[in-house]
Amino acid sequence: MPEEDLVDIKFRLYDGSDIGPFRYSATSTVDMLKQRIVSDWPKGKTIIPKAVNEVKLISSGKILENSKTVGQCKVPFGEVGGGVIIMHVVVQPSLSKTKTEKKIDDSPRKIVCSCSIL
Repeated sequence: MPEEDLVDIKFRLYDGSDIGPFRYSATSTVDMLKQRIVSDWPKGKTIIPKAVNEVKLISSGKILENSKTVGQCKVPFGEVGGGVIIMHVVVQPSLSKTKTEKKIDDSPRKIVCSCSIL
């Protein structure tokens, strides 16, 4: 594989630590990158993705779609020219867990109406 078809990518986590850099071919999909992130997730982090669909990759301010290839996303990565591309990793827990947590958070609140009719 020609050297120009390979891209070095580093994944920046929520706490500022990094996974990588890893070298990917231009034909690798964003979904493949996410699978690597989930499998190589560092031990001891407070937020841990349980599945690939909980991970979002952001590069140059854009959320990358799973079906896109690294080659298709390369243009918005910037004019790095042989440098390591840094992608930000956002973990969004599954919706069912979020709803449960939200119910727990809302339950202690009391709704008080202080309307006055004159």
